[in-house]
Amino acid sequence: MGSKNKLKRFKENETFSNVIQPTREEIEKGTFSKKGKWALHFGNTNPIVLELGCGKGEYTVGLAKRDKDKNYIGIDIKGARFWRGAKTALEEELTNVAFVRTQIELIDKIFEAQEVSEIWITFPDPQIKYKRTKHRMTNKSFLAKYKRILKTEGTVNLKTDSEFMHGYTLGLLHGLGLEVLYANHDVYKNEGSPEEVLKIQTFYENQYLEKGKPITYIKFRVV
Repeated sequence: MGSKNKLKRFKENETFSNVIQPTREEIEKGTFSKKGKWALHFGNTNPIVLELGCGKGEYTVGLAKRDKDKNYIGIDIKGARFWRGAKTALEEELTNVAFVRTQIELIDKIFEAQEVSEIWITFPDPQIKYKRTKHRMTNKSFLAKYKRILKTEGTVNLKTDSEFMHGYTLGLLHGLGLEVLYANHDVYKNEGSPEEVLKIQTFYENQYLEKGKPITYIKFRVV
């Protein structure tokens, strides 16, 4: 994407009512006004579902279309990328969608304890190199953050093309004694995956499928 196109999208994001762009300083100082008050933003007390590293926002928007009785928030630092999802949500008048431009590691500072009902992690970078483990979105540090913001019965969904990420996460969950509700190492060949796993496909997922890569899925709890 050219720099001019990125700048255009950044400027357009500033006009979108469903895009929130807090500064890192605002979040770290605890002055982010929506923490603990997301119900006021949406105007209801419906469950809140997050998509972390939402990319173009396909899952955020796709889930929001399927269930109007939940509020969906896509989170990514790359605003020019989720511009597409935010624009689509506005064009289709989806009032249960929002996007936040921030780093994923700050999520426990933008949501209050037990404010979130569900988390989706779709096709994250597996960070295969050992020195990159701290950036892996299902490592112990991230799981602790998810535990803080999720309700007691809250769940986390991991959908990925990376067999490494799938295996790493399963191994860690079992080692920590956490509850794995469902796991499938090839969702399109093995029956049983939830409909929202099969019916919503991201830009990157379609690329992986064209290459014949299996898509894996895990649903788990962190308590």
